[in-house]
Amino acid sequence: MPPHNPRTVLSTHEVTNQASALVNVNLFSADAILRDAAGWSGAGVYDARLAAFGAEIGSEQTQDEGRLANAYGPVFKPFDRFGRRIDEVEFHPAYHALMARGFQAGVANAAWTSDQAGHALHVGLLMLMGMADGGVCCPMSMTYAAAPALRAEPSVAEAWTGKIIASGYDARFLPPEQKTACTVGMAMTEKQGGSDVRANTTRAALQGDGSYRLTGHKWFCSAPMSDAFLTLANTDEGLTCFLAPRWRPDGERNGIEIQRLKDKLGDRSNASSEIEYKEAFAWRVGPEGRGVRTIIEMVSLTRLDCIAGSAGLMRHAVALAAWHAAGRSAFQRRLIDQPLMRAVIADLAIDAEAGVALAFRLAMALDHGGAREAALARIGLPLGKFVVCKRAPSVAAEAMECLGGAGYVEESGLPRLFRASPLNAIWEGSGNVIALDMIRALQREPECREALLAEFAAARGANSGLDRAIDAAHAVLAGPIAEADARFAAERLALTLAGAVLARFAPVEVSDAFAARRLNDISLTFGAGASSVNQDALIARAALAA
Repeated sequence: MPPHNPRTVLSTHEVTNQASALVNVNLFSADAILRDAAGWSGAGVYDARLAAFGAEIGSEQTQDEGRLANAYGPVFKPFDRFGRRIDEVEFHPAYHALMARGFQAGVANAAWTSDQAGHALHVGLLMLMGMADGGVCCPMSMTYAAAPALRAEPSVAEAWTGKIIASGYDARFLPPEQKTACTVGMAMTEKQGGSDVRANTTRAALQGDGSYRLTGHKWFCSAPMSDAFLTLANTDEGLTCFLAPRWRPDGERNGIEIQRLKDKLGDRSNASSEIEYKEAFAWRVGPEGRGVRTIIEMVSLTRLDCIAGSAGLMRHAVALAAWHAAGRSAFQRRLIDQPLMRAVIADLAIDAEAGVALAFRLAMALDHGGAREAALARIGLPLGKFVVCKRAPSVAAEAMECLGGAGYVEESGLPRLFRASPLNAIWEGSGNVIALDMIRALQREPECREALLAEFAAARGANSGLDRAIDAAHAVLAGPIAEADARFAAERLALTLAGAVLARFAPVEVSDAFAARRLNDISLTFGAGASSVNQDALIARAALAA
């Protein structure tokens, strides 16, 4: 609850010229950027649902839950009071409240329970959820992405999918048959390999009943209180995918021991851990020796969420900056009316617009299906992850600076966004891994190149600056890309793709500004571009309607 009727006249001064808190605002209905993207992506049919969730997330209560869940982070409980091993993680009630809000709204299951535009709806819900707290988005994202991976093993899918796509959240640590809904985490990387999962040493031993026993370790296991984990281990045939539940079928706790929780930079509400498998019970998912291929769709979907998460973070950071600038004055003028502040906020808005548009366009590709759209998603997901996730820390830092010293204080909410901002560039493949994946896709799947060229062609003629970028992208795609040039190629192709998406779907003042400031007139700092842009239009879209 907010303080009731706080004193503004103090003994030494009167409290004036303070922007109000950005609370009790519908974060969907008041947001032209999200509303427009939902509309052209197909998720506009769910406007009422998104608006209801936007009001819930924007409420003072939900925003305070996000603060509390991070201020009082998870605590590892290896043993109970009697010394019995339990391997549980204890969370603040605010964390469970946020989880209940997100799962009930459909962040994790919308793509699998909606008749149309399910992935686009998921992206919209995830962006809104992140505006309360990005940490809880991690278990929601992994649960969302796990559903298609389980299809590789029909018996496992039949046993688990119903609980995974159920609406609602059941925090109780019980065997799945005693719960109304379940969550799924991931445990892939190991100390010696990191992103090189083929270096994994965890072993899987086949049992007489067809199950397996896993022995080994995992260096990163997010959301360790999940009901099961998709994981990788070696059989005699090679690296294989498994589902390891927290409970064995006989009702005993599985041999999954949490070693410690990670002391992370950001997203402190969510627990990330190191675990050891000690003869842990597991079911095989997909053929032996095809573990990477089995999880590839899950990786693609979590990469979509990396893009959406970073885009939503940038969108929220820009909204906070614009809100503050509209509510505070300096030198006899509101900050939002001062030329330099207007230049900065307009420039920040360009990245928010591009990130949101790319996330929704790639979700739309997943929703539409078909060979060309599937190929666009295949190449667009690494490209979008590369550029959107890397841009987020710069946007968060500049938005913080718009508030001055107040922005550096926890109460503003921006330090939490800034700490979280590097994460999505690392999760599911850091920059070099993503750039190399782009090369593989272009070399091995020629349809990816054709899909990019088709997307560029659909936008050609909208803007001369974009046309020049498209010509340059054609040159990049004309021959093989050397590994040493992969990051440059990824950046150029990703920015051109963002420009093409904006040219097709965004207002002309937005697409023209992106072409001017991100494709041609490139500067090192926000608000420093030489090319003129329509600041009034950009700021109007960046600011939330009260």
